[in-house]
Amino acid sequence: MSLPPLVEPADELTVDEVRRYSRHLIIPDVGMDGQKRLKNAKVLVVGAGGLGSPALLYLAAAGVGTLGIIDFDVVDESNLQRQVIHGQSDVGRPKAESARDSIKEVNPNVEVILHQDRLESDNALEIFAPYDLILDGTDNFATRYLVNDAAVLLDKPYVWGSIYRFDGQVSVFWNEHGPQYRDLYPEPPPPGMVPSCAEGGVLGVLCASIGAVMVNEAIKLITGIGDPLVGRLLIFDALEMTWREVKVRKDPDTEPITELIDYEAFCGAVSEEATEAAAGSTITAPELKELLDTKAEDIFLVDVREKNEYEIVSIPTATLIPKGEFLNGKAFEKLPQDKRIVLHCKSGVRSAEALAAVHAAGFSDAVHVGGGVLAWVNQVDPSLPAY
Repeated sequence: MSLPPLVEPADELTVDEVRRYSRHLIIPDVGMDGQKRLKNAKVLVVGAGGLGSPALLYLAAAGVGTLGIIDFDVVDESNLQRQVIHGQSDVGRPKAESARDSIKEVNPNVEVILHQDRLESDNALEIFAPYDLILDGTDNFATRYLVNDAAVLLDKPYVWGSIYRFDGQVSVFWNEHGPQYRDLYPEPPPPGMVPSCAEGGVLGVLCASIGAVMVNEAIKLITGIGDPLVGRLLIFDALEMTWREVKVRKDPDTEPITELIDYEAFCGAVSEEATEAAAGSTITAPELKELLDTKAEDIFLVDVREKNEYEIVSIPTATLIPKGEFLNGKAFEKLPQDKRIVLHCKSGVRSAEALAAVHAAGFSDAVHVGGGVLAWVNQVDPSLPAY
């Protein structure tokens, strides 16, 4: 569907701006009017990570006058494979500040507003309010539902993107004119069912493909040109190099949104069973080191990650049995009856899920390592790589 322009045009472009945006100005559908609308636009990008990086750079290059960045994280070396707005010298810096500096190099005319806080239910409405449009490229369900609900309450459109391994998705949600995120995903998946990019990985260049589409949609909304992805979900398969489209319609049974809720509880990052299993059955990485040094013959250390993760870094003596084998029951024939079972994963979430299954199978003294292999690297053996 075609929609009216989201933003009124600015009064004028300077001579320097005319030079800078000349390739836009000679496109009849954009022209002077469209570029003035871009100049007057205020766009908030949630996350300066994989999708936020190309989105912010291209929004700035396109001449969006005000860019807000909400991100409380710092740049890690593992980010550089895909988060192209940051460089080697930015490692350890706040992502929002690093992104701001890169934007200024691309286009000094852009006003950049930093929100270096975690997006929460108690600040989302206040942060979103001044902006015309939101771009959400986050990789966790709690934040996605929060962004959606805040946008619905404020009657704001937002462009949503998602990436995982070789696959990407993009849509535009605007409750006033079409479906919202809850019409596509009424309920979050069960805890642990869908890995994050940190667990499952992502092809770095996929961020550019999906991020560029997100900015394309933002420009169309701001200037009122083309046919935005309202009511349509665009799905990209980088291995097959195919794009396909799925219609998304409003669900008449969707409950109206009246307030922001506790989204961590709603999405359940860890299941109740895993939380109960981990209570009183969690050891630290240094405690595991002591067990390996003094009682190695009495424990059976199990790594519940995937094979490719195990090949990156592993804790000495750990046996690889992926979490899925605990959930389908195949793992239990591999566990010794005469040793204490100790489980670990990357950060402690997957091992807690596996621990619940192990306890249910009768291994009541089994424990897992809080913080997983990352805690081992940070607290025991910093010479090992992290990922």
